[in-house]
Amino acid sequence: MEEFKNPSGISLLVPSVQELAKDENLSNVPLRYIQPQLDDSILSQVDSTLEIPIIDIHNLLSKEFGSEELVKLHLACKDWGFFQLVNHDVSSSLVEKVKLEIQDFFNLPMSEKRKFWQTPQHMEGFGQAFVVSEEQKLDWADMFYMTTLPKHSRMPHLFPQLPLPLRETLELYSQEMKNLGMVIVGHIGKALNMKEMEMRELFEDGIQMMRMNYYPPCPQPEKVIGLTRHSDPVGVTILLQLNEVQGLQIKKDGVWVSIKPLPNAFIVNIGDMLEIITNGIYRSIEHQAIVNSKKERVSIATFYSSKQDSIVGPSESLITEQTPSRFRKIGVEEYFSNLFARKLDGKSYIDVMRIEHED
Repeated sequence: MEEFKNPSGISLLVPSVQELAKDENLSNVPLRYIQPQLDDSILSQVDSTLEIPIIDIHNLLSKEFGSEELVKLHLACKDWGFFQLVNHDVSSSLVEKVKLEIQDFFNLPMSEKRKFWQTPQHMEGFGQAFVVSEEQKLDWADMFYMTTLPKHSRMPHLFPQLPLPLRETLELYSQEMKNLGMVIVGHIGKALNMKEMEMRELFEDGIQMMRMNYYPPCPQPEKVIGLTRHSDPVGVTILLQLNEVQGLQIKKDGVWVSIKPLPNAFIVNIGDMLEIITNGIYRSIEHQAIVNSKKERVSIATFYSSKQDSIVGPSESLITEQTPSRFRKIGVEEYFSNLFARKLDGKSYIDVMRIEHED
């Protein structure tokens, strides 16, 4: 078997925000976390009336409602790039176990967490991602990030060493997310009338990564950001909110929209990779996470991408004379190594792959 080159890069080591936030005397946020661009005008541009579409998997799979729900999926991906997925058949008892055990994992003492901390050589583990300079502003969050599939790509000191029962729970969850990811990309291909095998061949045995996010309460929440605005570089992201605290915002028509997670739902979004594959018909959407002064917010994002030896480029079935290729092709390995050499900044990464056409 060819050696798997792990897709994630390196990130500079930073202190634990969770530990920082435990200081009861902390009234002013350290300078490195203060985001100067967060003025009142940006924070006021939030529309609390808009809600992202809801897609029902039972309807998608039914003969009676399938075509109607497929149209809803198409419009959700085209107009929003985000939707909530209900009736997904992932066992509610498994989801509850994931929620509880990840909370417990973040609450481990630092002496235990250090075993799973990032190293200067690798971004995976506890820490922050995409920190490329000592001057860079930091997010008000800790994350735990790791490659989960294919299994031979796992870092030996991370997934295989996770405490029980979390390790077994995440093993089951990882497989469920793979199955769900394949159902989602399969129906996306269907909604675009792509050749039936095209999505399956791209994503079967694809790269799966997970990022657990812990956003502690903050004494000055209006001056920090939990997660810098960005679009996801992957195919699809499946997000599970682990507690009731809201914080995710997406950018729709120039306005930030706050997401209110439904009970027993996953929040799904289109990543840059799918924007490229769909030749821009579906677009990845900028999103960010904000924090509050009262309670932590915890979530787990599962990222699903095409397999390592594939080429990412617009689907042949979506390129016509009227709709020429909008993106250049790139190997998945090169795609990820270029990505991890940058810091997060809106949609700047996908922008470098666009082909400019003369009007």
